[in-house]
Amino acid sequence: MSISVKIKDYMEQASWIRRMFEQGIELKNKLGADKVFDFSLGNPNLEPPQEVRKAILEVVSDERPGKHAYMPNAGLKDTREAVARFLSTEQGVPLTWEQIVMTCGAGGALNVALKTILDQGEEVVVLSPYFVEYLFYIDNHNGIGKLAKTNEDFTLNLKEIEAALSPKTKAIILNSPNNPSGRIYDENSLQKLGKLLEKVKQKNNQTIYLLCDEPYSKIVYDGARVPSIFQGYANSIIATSYSKDLSLPGERIGFLAVNPKLENCKQAIDGLTFCNRILGFVNAPALMQRILTKLQGVKVNVEEYRWKRDILCQGLAEAGYSFIKPEGAFYLFPKSPIADDVKFVNALLQENILAVPGTGFGTPGYFRLAYCVENRVIERSLEGFRRAIKKVTT
Repeated sequence: MSISVKIKDYMEQASWIRRMFEQGIELKNKLGADKVFDFSLGNPNLEPPQEVRKAILEVVSDERPGKHAYMPNAGLKDTREAVARFLSTEQGVPLTWEQIVMTCGAGGALNVALKTILDQGEEVVVLSPYFVEYLFYIDNHNGIGKLAKTNEDFTLNLKEIEAALSPKTKAIILNSPNNPSGRIYDENSLQKLGKLLEKVKQKNNQTIYLLCDEPYSKIVYDGARVPSIFQGYANSIIATSYSKDLSLPGERIGFLAVNPKLENCKQAIDGLTFCNRILGFVNAPALMQRILTKLQGVKVNVEEYRWKRDILCQGLAEAGYSFIKPEGAFYLFPKSPIADDVKFVNALLQENILAVPGTGFGTPGYFRLAYCVENRVIERSLEGFRRAIKKVTT
């Protein structure tokens, strides 16, 4: 079987995380898992909270008929009501169940949203550093990805965003807290961005959507919070999942929430629901929807991730690495001590440390560490980080 040239090229472009993960498997088989320090994959290592187990047992023990039947494509009404109630408090904007579409994770949610809004050749602005799949998602639906750099500290650069806008711009994807930088975009910057997009609308009669990818919104530290995008900009849509805050990535459960002030809101929701079906997701898994109805507001113990962050940051700072301390998520994105981030990641590999070069996130000169790992992995890796930076800088 011969696959398309485009997919061959895309597989090569997207291979960094997969490549490091596969090298990690080889190393662990060769040396033993305890001698390999794998920071390549953002796979939560915390187990789901006890409330999740309790909810699962309650749902699977319920013998009422129809538990596995077809449902409306947007999801179960009870689940959507529960999500809307919680999100209304979180966003400070009243939402109803009709403004929620349950999806197969945040990736499914983003694909549904892009399928709904994009016409052939329309553009979506992506802020670098960015999650590696965004450009592929955009291409899935005949769109064109346009990059806009953030500032050196990974905050929003409004000049770069404005320069990336064109008459073909249909949306901007925001990911906050950001993967890979851990940056939370602050309220003042988001308000300025909203004003910029309103100005574009008034001038060109052009609506630009903000697609807010927020699967890490509950994983925040030191009293930080993720600002309400619904309060800041009317034409906004949230795509998120429970993969990180409930440690359920394999269950592929999330949702889309539509700002009630969005233009043609009802039509947009109908479009999202229709695209959920025709893309083959059809609806989010029934059992997980019923379970989530009981779990709004529940999350993992974020303090455990904070401890991991602090130990890793302290160790790397003492070794001479430069980085912005993450405000959320569970990634650290240090500067490479040499210009060639791929070469430095290979130097780390010599110490049995698996990292991902910043090149894979559209930001050469950095590397990503996913610190959602066992504590011993962080503690035992620090000497290898010290040796690696010493080798390349002396």
